[in-house]
Amino acid sequence: MGDLAEVQPKKAFGWAARDTSGVLSPFTFSRRATGEKDVSFKVLYCGGFSRKAFWKLKWFLIFIVCRATGEKDVSFKVLYCGICHSDFHMLKNDWGTSTYPLVPGHEIVGVVTEIGSKVENFKVGDKVGVGCMVGSCHSCDNCADNLENYCPKMILTYGAKDLDGTTTYGGYSDIMVADEHFIVRIPDNLPLDVGAPLLCAGITVYSPLKYYGLDKPGMHVGVVGLGGLGHVAVKFAKAMGVKVTVISTSPNKKKEAIEHLGADSFLVSRNQDELQAATSTMDGIIDTVSAPHALPPLIALLKTNGKLVLIGGLEKPLELPVFPLLMGRKIVGGSLIGGMKETQEMINFAAKHNIAADIEVIPIDYVNTAMKRLLKTDVRYRFVIDIGNTMKSTS
Repeated sequence: MGDLAEVQPKKAFGWAARDTSGVLSPFTFSRRATGEKDVSFKVLYCGGFSRKAFWKLKWFLIFIVCRATGEKDVSFKVLYCGICHSDFHMLKNDWGTSTYPLVPGHEIVGVVTEIGSKVENFKVGDKVGVGCMVGSCHSCDNCADNLENYCPKMILTYGAKDLDGTTTYGGYSDIMVADEHFIVRIPDNLPLDVGAPLLCAGITVYSPLKYYGLDKPGMHVGVVGLGGLGHVAVKFAKAMGVKVTVISTSPNKKKEAIEHLGADSFLVSRNQDELQAATSTMDGIIDTVSAPHALPPLIALLKTNGKLVLIGGLEKPLELPVFPLLMGRKIVGGSLIGGMKETQEMINFAAKHNIAADIEVIPIDYVNTAMKRLLKTDVRYRFVIDIGNTMKSTS
């Protein structure tokens, strides 16, 4: 009977890559339905059947289970989905973890169309979203601490294996189904198109600002890179009352950083005079760059006890000199998205302070061109696919 996804009852349509070319094209697949009961078991033995009959029965039973589970599931119509730089890496299998066919997208927003019988926090018509994960073990220390993003069994929104053995598919699709624990409520005053990128880019910068204590009014924080992550980091930090300096290789971004995004100052990372003048002035730095770059100049910008936080997904290791850390008791740390409680907190904070991503809305049939532009950083600052109006099934 093939992959379990073939027996899921809810028909879905999206765009998928079939191989490492990363080229996306229309793709018909299935998602699980929201259910009335929660039935789950693993078939171990079954007497009185030939091997062929046993496998047929096993797949039939799994089919029944798939139809019966989902009492805590929320199904929603996808209206918008942001394009994250990690989507490009996954499409090309740059990290060696991709499986095909692959439907990307983990900045997914829409409107609830159906709920399972035991869903408590959502109703039909609610504006909701799904970010980078759709499952975790719920039993480890990280899950108990609302850090599902660090659960060893975290289930990614796409390209992973779900609890029922099916492949997870992302938001470049017309519908989404997920357990309500991993659903985020979108406040009414936050438009869905500009809110979608916050489910990845937003929480990726919000969480380290909070955890590393760089959210205190009057502090001075640097933001390295003014792209999809960096421009949102500036907005969140400013809303927290923090002084922000953008650090970039591109002098032509200075006006944008200061006049449009509200940064307090701007440093060209290749200008040694500017870097020297800013030595030991920053309490922390959020480094969003996902390409190889030198860390010592950034470490030099930190005050004693300063913190350099890396959030860019670099493919190759960076060199980290020890003595600059010793001389100022400085820290180099990392951060990966955030737990569900903190993600909801971030969305509420964004709505309260009118924080929205700067986006370019595109139709789904432009997505392959958008990927090429993304590679050239030719977007200000996030592509968002208009799924609701342009995702049309050809079946």
